[in-house]
Amino acid sequence: MFKFIKGHLESITGIEIYPLISLIIFFTFFVALFLWVFTAKKDYINKVSNIPLDH
Repeated sequence: MFKFIKGHLESITGIEIYPLISLIIFFTFFVALFLWVFTAKKDYINKVSNIPLDH
């Protein structure tokens, strides 16, 4: 099954750019999330973390 898919995808011209684009989007999202977590204010984190406990 994988051979069929791989063979079919190799016949499409320009397809090699899509895995690279998806990797860049994935990497950028998690780097941005990582930076946001470490630059977020402690007051905001405490406020949001207590939301499930409030009625």
